[in-house]
Amino acid sequence: MKARLWMIAGLAALLCGCKAHYPVAQESGKEDMAYLLFTSSGEYAGKEVTVTLDGRKPFEAKVVKSKNANRKGTSYAVPVGRKHLRVTYGGKSLYGKEIFLSTQETQIITLP
Repeated sequence: MKARLWMIAGLAALLCGCKAHYPVAQESGKEDMAYLLFTSSGEYAGKEVTVTLDGRKPFEAKVVKSKNANRKGTSYAVPVGRKHLRVTYGGKSLYGKEIFLSTQETQIITLP
């Protein structure tokens, strides 16, 4: 009888302690954003490239090695939708393509 009482008390403490019954809070403010991640296994890994979306003001983006992309890559937030993406380095065009970005999608752009 005493063992059963301790078991019930332990189970109740475990359920209350892990807060499994609380709802998970949703992250807000990022629902209409997509992300770009720039990778390269060649000479551009570790360098900064110039990125232009739809002919607007360009920004600098850091390129990471392909094998480190998931852990060390910097994702850049951009609006969702159809975009014309152009990546250049030192005046040389590395990537130019029309892409479609969905909500909360991370698009990995692989450079030479």
